Amino acid sequence: MQDTSFFHSRARAFARAAAAASACAAVLAGCGGGAPLFTGDGRPTTVVQCSASSAWDNCTEHARAICGGDIDILKQSDADGQHKLLFACKAKQ
Repeated sequence: MQDTSFFHSRARAFARAAAAASACAAVLAGCGGGAPLFTGDGRPTTVVQCSASSAWDNCTEHARAICGGDIDILKQSDADGQHKLLFACKAKQ
């Protein structure tokens, strides 16, 4: 009987450690500088990357194709030879 309770206590300790590690990972993930997942009005956001050697219009057209219509551009940036366009699809009327 003592062997069983030893294993149960070890299993509980392992489960607590795993839960603590998961909680720490979740907190640290919130510290990243990634794009917001949703706009203030709840629309999902998307990032499109295009070669910096091409015009911004290429990224914009790609974003419009993803949405099947107009977009709201939330942020544009250039980094590491890439244009990055953060956008949200405009609500269909």
